[in-house]
Amino acid sequence: MSTDKIAIQVRGLGKRYRLGETHEVYRTFRDTLATLPAWLRNTSRQRRAAKSGGHDPETPPGTFWALRDIDLDVHEGDVLGIVGRNGAGKSTLLKILARITEPTRGRAEIHGRIGSLLEVGTGFHLELSGRENIFLSGAILGMRKDEIRRKFEAIVEFAGVDDFLDTPVKRYSNGMRVRLAFAVAAHLEPEILIVDEVLSVGDAEFQKKCVGKMKDVAGGGRTVLFVSHNMQAVKALCDSGILLERGRIVRRGPIADVVETYLARATAVLPGTLIPPEFHRRYPCDLEVFRVDVLNRHGEPAGFVLMEEPFGLCLICRARRSRPDYTVTVQFRRDDGLVLGTIGTSYVLDRLEMRGGGVYALTARLKNVFSPGQYRMDVRVAAGPEEVDFVEGIPLTVAPVTAGDELPQREGVVQLRSEWSLEEADADGAPQGVP
Repeated sequence: MSTDKIAIQVRGLGKRYRLGETHEVYRTFRDTLATLPAWLRNTSRQRRAAKSGGHDPETPPGTFWALRDIDLDVHEGDVLGIVGRNGAGKSTLLKILARITEPTRGRAEIHGRIGSLLEVGTGFHLELSGRENIFLSGAILGMRKDEIRRKFEAIVEFAGVDDFLDTPVKRYSNGMRVRLAFAVAAHLEPEILIVDEVLSVGDAEFQKKCVGKMKDVAGGGRTVLFVSHNMQAVKALCDSGILLERGRIVRRGPIADVVETYLARATAVLPGTLIPPEFHRRYPCDLEVFRVDVLNRHGEPAGFVLMEEPFGLCLICRARRSRPDYTVTVQFRRDDGLVLGTIGTSYVLDRLEMRGGGVYALTARLKNVFSPGQYRMDVRVAAGPEEVDFVEGIPLTVAPVTAGDELPQREGVVQLRSEWSLEEADADGAPQGVP
């Protein structure tokens, strides 16, 4: 439903950070020390580059560009998907557009009111109640009180926080905050809605409501910018998209083409190797999965698993903080983004109790229903409703059985097992011997 009228115009946009600089509100001394090895590696590379004459004068030692040379036009009514792996610059771009972060260079012109959901409870005053924050958010968007009152009941119903309206938001769980934040952002009718990874928080029913509401917003002719690692949701919601790599736009066009390029070019972390900091959505994080081993039926690390043979996954984790409500899930998907299934600790364990400073091996055993081929695994770590970390694209190779084996290779993503029998039936189709 795009028009010729520009909603967002970006020219020459760039954002430079110091290495080790955090985008988070709070960071401990331990967190800073944890990033020191990566900082040393990067500054060493820069020193070597400078000695060889390869130093970039626009990138002083100890800095990096999160975004560089971004040119982008978004028209009114566009539903734009922004994809890219962790660290590509997606969230930085959205924060600049939402006026949360100032660019280092370039400009971004916004024509219309913006409603944004970039982090859990962004923009809320924690000492105020849910009711007061709804009116505060509306006032920030430039809405009159009577406009907010007309939408108030719909916001509360969507968020499901009616019993806690007069409770300070600081006492809300993260799930309650994100439900209220999304409801406010979507219902107060901004001309431009910016959403970053809202589908990573909350249960399946809430995620379904979010997608439905974003479709309603887009269907009403408003502009939507959507960031998600859920490629099915991106393709279902968006018309066009851009692919970011290392802070630059490397592909733009119809969303199906952009997603296809992203999945084809996505750099994976091989099983059994250390997962570097840049592959984590958050780093350092409270619970870091720093290696994933694929295990064969004997429980030994392997480069592949055989069709129809059981296999295992061993996730090596480092807990930086003691928390009683950790959960770990692994999502299996095809290269085109189709989600094939999910396993998780919350389905079988009451809790994962890990003490700060400990290293743990978390092992899962699975029946192998996959057909031969290449698949991807995305690992998500949460503490209650809060996402702690996300690592995407770890490959899983399922190999066909040997030529001498009796099991034939069957078409399809999964191998379905069945039992068959043959008996005579009467003229009406009823098996003989059945009254």
